Amino acid sequence: MPVKEYKVAKVADIKEKLDKAASFVLIDYKGLTVAQDTELRTAFRGSGVVYEVMKNRLLGKALESMGHSQFTEALNGPTAVAMGTSDISAPAKIALDKSKLFKKMAVKCGMVDGTFLDEEGCKTLATLPSREGLISQILGLLQAPVAGLARAIAAIAEQKAQA
Repeated sequence: MPVKEYKVAKVADIKEKLDKAASFVLIDYKGLTVAQDTELRTAFRGSGVVYEVMKNRLLGKALESMGHSQFTEALNGPTAVAMGTSDISAPAKIALDKSKLFKKMAVKCGMVDGTFLDEEGCKTLATLPSREGLISQILGLLQAPVAGLARAIAAIAEQKAQA
């Protein structure tokens, strides 16, 4: 396969992966040891996050073809992409946790549902609870009034029984 055709196919492949992702973060992984990189990949894999090192030029072309020009500045130096499909906060959460642990890697920027996030935005995204956590919080909120009503009815029934 000629080089130009290979690059065109690779850009299309990257674009497809980014389209499927609900969120993704760009990571500067410079300075990680093999053991640290393995630990990082294992953490991503355990959360259903796809982690891949990509060529900046090809990644940039894929992002530009999707209409995203904000990433140009971040595409300098080594770049890896962590893409999440189900839990939108997982890529940012894992990357930031590991960057605190390893001290060498850094989160450059990211995107959630078509919205660009700078480094601070990625930090905010990382603090969001997971989908399961949000569901349990909503269920707790929905159960509280029902449980309170049940306790009130039980108390009224007890008072009437004593009277």
